[in-house]
Amino acid sequence: MITAFGKTAETFYARAKTLPQRYFVSPEIFAQEQEKIFSAQWVLVGHQSQLAEAGDYFVAEVAGESLIIVRDKGGELHGFYNVCRHRGTRLREDRNGHLPAIQCPYHAWTYALDGRLVGAPHMDDVPGFDKADYSLHRVNLGLWEGFIFVNLAEAGALTSILSQSERRQQDGFVSLEDWFAPLNGKFSHWNMSMLQPAKRSEYDVRANWKLMFENYSECYHCPGVHPQLQKVSPYDSAENDLTEGPFLGGFMKINPGKSLTMSGNACAAFVGKIENLQQVFYYSIFPNMLLSLHPEYVMVHQLWPQSPERTLMVCDWFFHPDAFGRKDFRPEDAIEFWDMTNKQDWHVCELSQQGISSRAYEPGPYSCRESIPAAWDEYYLGQMG
Repeated sequence: MITAFGKTAETFYARAKTLPQRYFVSPEIFAQEQEKIFSAQWVLVGHQSQLAEAGDYFVAEVAGESLIIVRDKGGELHGFYNVCRHRGTRLREDRNGHLPAIQCPYHAWTYALDGRLVGAPHMDDVPGFDKADYSLHRVNLGLWEGFIFVNLAEAGALTSILSQSERRQQDGFVSLEDWFAPLNGKFSHWNMSMLQPAKRSEYDVRANWKLMFENYSECYHCPGVHPQLQKVSPYDSAENDLTEGPFLGGFMKINPGKSLTMSGNACAAFVGKIENLQQVFYYSIFPNMLLSLHPEYVMVHQLWPQSPERTLMVCDWFFHPDAFGRKDFRPEDAIEFWDMTNKQDWHVCELSQQGISSRAYEPGPYSCRESIPAAWDEYYLGQMG
């Protein structure tokens, strides 16, 4: 018998319903999510392949904060608040690039790639001024399977002088290693830390971010919404192996000899020693990562709530580095397939948002094929208190 959250399926499904309307439309709920979830937990901001060389950087927006993610000359990755220690000026306006140092555009205070203040014009004449007191404020940063996560917890001046290990020891802070401990080794066959990106697409979706998680976590909708997907991956083939907590999902079958591409054929060399080439794995990682694991590529979505009724979806496709030089490498075959499928999903999410916003909406019952969305809701409500 299928179980969910330690309860038998029939007991759980008898009471599980979708969330009340306020969770999808309320500005107050949205503000609480930014404070209790996106400002307090580990969130995905990118992949280490985006920072291949010393001096490479990108800017991330997390819970209203602008962050600079950069690789220093020793190869280490750092995250800093995009705020000059002089008069608070925004340091970088562009989204990404390469630089030898971080210099403020206002008064030319200059910081090394590890955040140390190394240049402050005319400040040597100020009594008691010491450059060592004005390093950039750090944000907690860590790597999991090559993906870069940040955590805004323990923000403030103190974090600029604490080491990463010291911050981990502060009360209430969970290190990235501890956070992902339940998944240790689970995805090693996909070699995600060494994969290289082939494409990034961004989608401006007029729907609440939670609807994208719920939609991703079930294929109850696939026969009507995804006819192309349904032809190669039957909607009723799902088996879940993570059914509670912040990590949820499982696998679906792929028809023999087929791949999730427009042509139906494999588009690249396999990412690793995949045990079963007729399976695709889908996992949601709270609060902003959707991880899709295919035999020959990995697709990752980042979710960035913009308002109660709008979400920025950032989608990346990753392939094995050896695939790029092969004659049979056709990444567009997979990218086009999932661009089509993504747009189908975003459209029905927007329709859901429109219906939920109606005075006629009331929570409806989840089906027996929607245990993962129901589990996601339960974990989300726990985080919201």
